[in-house]
Amino acid sequence: MSNTSPNTLTAQVVVVGSFNVDHVWRSDTLPQPGATLSGDYASGPGGKGFNQATAAARSGARTAFVCALGNDLGGHHARALATADSIDLRDQTADVPTGSAGIFVDAQGRNSIVVGPGANAVLSADFIDAQAAAIAEAAVTLAQLESPLEAVAAALRLARESGRIAMLNPAPANVALPRELLAQADILTPNETECAGLFARHLGERIDGEAIASLDSPRLHALCRDLLPGGTVVVTLGAAGCFVSHPDNATRGDDSAWYRLAAEPATPVDTTGAGDAFNGALAAALAQRPGAAFAVHLREANRYAALSTERPGAALSMPNRVEMDTRFPE
Repeated sequence: MSNTSPNTLTAQVVVVGSFNVDHVWRSDTLPQPGATLSGDYASGPGGKGFNQATAAARSGARTAFVCALGNDLGGHHARALATADSIDLRDQTADVPTGSAGIFVDAQGRNSIVVGPGANAVLSADFIDAQAAAIAEAAVTLAQLESPLEAVAAALRLARESGRIAMLNPAPANVALPRELLAQADILTPNETECAGLFARHLGERIDGEAIASLDSPRLHALCRDLLPGGTVVVTLGAAGCFVSHPDNATRGDDSAWYRLAAEPATPVDTTGAGDAFNGALAAALAQRPGAAFAVHLREANRYAALSTERPGAALSMPNRVEMDTRFPE
């Protein structure tokens, strides 16, 4: 069974991915093995796919979200939230519970997360193939790794076959990503931990994730070129901003094949979903301003991610266009 919401306007961004009901506990420190802490509790929507779809939609892009949901309260909540943000929801309804996540956040905004995939685990390549028309018409298709890899591969393949941008956020880091799937991405957006894992798996380079930001830039560029020779790699570095590596002959309007972009100043309250904010906003910027240099899109995504950290929550923390324009008038 599947559901699609009517939308007379072609989506500019298609996000293929997960929806979770997030259960969030806040305490002064993150729990250690054997420890019991007291703190505050809240519940809300999340999942990397839904977070990114919400960010893309609130950034101003017409957005479709392809996912799998249970026929339960979590699934009904997802459908209502998508309607509220004018997201064209295309869900494969599963006979299992909607996905969920347990999130622990400390006083510095750092987090630890455990995800129960639920319905997310049944999203099929056949269901993705049924969305071929929407993917062919969208400027950008964005996927992550909280869905079956066959479904992710189908989404990226359909985007590339249509001459559209196939964008992959290779998260979470513990997923064994095949080289064949990696090669389907036009744009790859790992964070430091994910980047280190990809270098180790595919290049045999053992580099600690915390050391990625301090790597010599030419060295990091060379590793990114080996990892994804035909595509752009954007390594998100948290408070250190991001590193960009393009193929030498395809710099997406930038003056250089590699460079660093500083993070925007922020006072973080909760970093949960910051990477998703960056990815959704980047996809929206690429779709809405196709003629702009890539650095312009990155600046927009950096700003969006910074603003998202200044409020608690995941999907619900995503800023809207008015908030962005007020905070960053230029």
